Amino acid sequence: MAVLDELNARQLMVYNSLGRKKEPFEPIDAPNVSMYVCGITVYDYCHMGHAKSMVSFDTVARYLRAVGYNLTYVRNITDIDDKIIKRADETQQAWTQLTEEFINAMNEDCAALSVEPPDQEPRATAYMDNIIAMVTQLVEKGHAYAADNGDVYFEVAKFERYGDLAKKNLEELQAGARVEVSDVKRNALDFVLWKAAKPGEPAWSSPWGEGRPGWHIECSAMSTCCLNHTIDIHGGGGDLQFPHHENEIAQSEAATGETFVKYWLHNGFVQVANDKGESEKMSKSLGNFFTIREVLKQYSGEVIRYFILGSHYRSPLNHSEELLQQATESVTRLYQALRDVDGMDKAKQTFSLLSLDGLDDALVPLRLQFIKAMDDDFNTPKALAVLHELATLANKRRAAGGDALLAAAVELKALANLLGLLYQNPEQFFQGGDSDQATEIEQLIVDRDAARAAKDWAKADSIRDQLTAMGVVLEDKQGKTVWRKE
Repeated sequence: MAVLDELNARQLMVYNSLGRKKEPFEPIDAPNVSMYVCGITVYDYCHMGHAKSMVSFDTVARYLRAVGYNLTYVRNITDIDDKIIKRADETQQAWTQLTEEFINAMNEDCAALSVEPPDQEPRATAYMDNIIAMVTQLVEKGHAYAADNGDVYFEVAKFERYGDLAKKNLEELQAGARVEVSDVKRNALDFVLWKAAKPGEPAWSSPWGEGRPGWHIECSAMSTCCLNHTIDIHGGGGDLQFPHHENEIAQSEAATGETFVKYWLHNGFVQVANDKGESEKMSKSLGNFFTIREVLKQYSGEVIRYFILGSHYRSPLNHSEELLQQATESVTRLYQALRDVDGMDKAKQTFSLLSLDGLDDALVPLRLQFIKAMDDDFNTPKALAVLHELATLANKRRAAGGDALLAAAVELKALANLLGLLYQNPEQFFQGGDSDQATEIEQLIVDRDAARAAKDWAKADSIRDQLTAMGVVLEDKQGKTVWRKE
């Protein structure tokens, strides 16, 4: 009874960047939850910093659904932007062709990392009428002005709460602003809502002439159109807090007159060591980035996902070969616990995280530990630690086998799946997923077994050397030879 009371009394806590503290998660219209996350500007391949954000908020979405919320998850695509136009000019291709190419690449990267598609993925260019309508509202309400050069700017001084997310007042922000040389802005902090088109640039008709939207207004228009004036969660990278999210708050609330977001969630940076051995943020502007597909050449998507989940979503993530190798070893250990467990393929697939029915006495406290970890602002490092405890328990039960081993393995797989892990058949994982090479390896093992049976030790050793050169590790188990990629 005490266990059920503990489960019923659980409370999801989230760190709200607006208040700089953990708060009880209480949706506006429970059990419905709305979440908007700033997506990718599609002018290049996604790098590991993007992977951190995509995996982090995919995990948040998975957990919210697992504990019973009806989540609507929106992640936008910025498909018109100065960087896109510049890259299209450099590559001498249509900007629409460029964006389509990198949207497809992004989807491939997401699939490799087991990042599930959001419920809606609006593109900025499809919401041009809504963007223009919101800019018009801001102008009519006196929060924005058309400048002499054809641009439309948001007037920051007219919004009293500007700086709440950054925790700075207007004077502090102005003192630290990088002042642009401009005769058209009333204040250095004023930001562009609509940009007048230059000759040859993509453009849309508006009350202020041909042009395109500024970056900030796109997210405000898309989030309010796809979700509501007020949403439960807005997420994104920590570098977006100021000015992007600060500007979103100002323009959204000035336009609608309602609170824009209840909970602001921001993921930490991916860091790499510079020439001096100091950690610095991975970014395209610094040229110190690794694309997801570059890292996928050396590590599986599952290993990369584990590597990301190994640090808390709000914490910095140090990109290093050593940590990726540790993640490889950790994922291998988890799959080892699932290997050769009778009945796994027929085990019941339905899973309810908040139901303890059918769990044996050793599994109940581990399930509760997992829930507590995730309820504590989605603490995936602690949740992963529970998976390893389950793997240890499964290995202890392996000698006896039977239902006890199966129960531990099923629980391990179910909780790991909730984190986007352990979806593969263990043999697929260990054998690397290359079916053609697997067929070749299987035949070499058959040939080696035949050579051993004939006591042709030289041939058997030669085949083993060939397999070793292919990165294959052989293990003799219960009278047969099994293999895995090193």
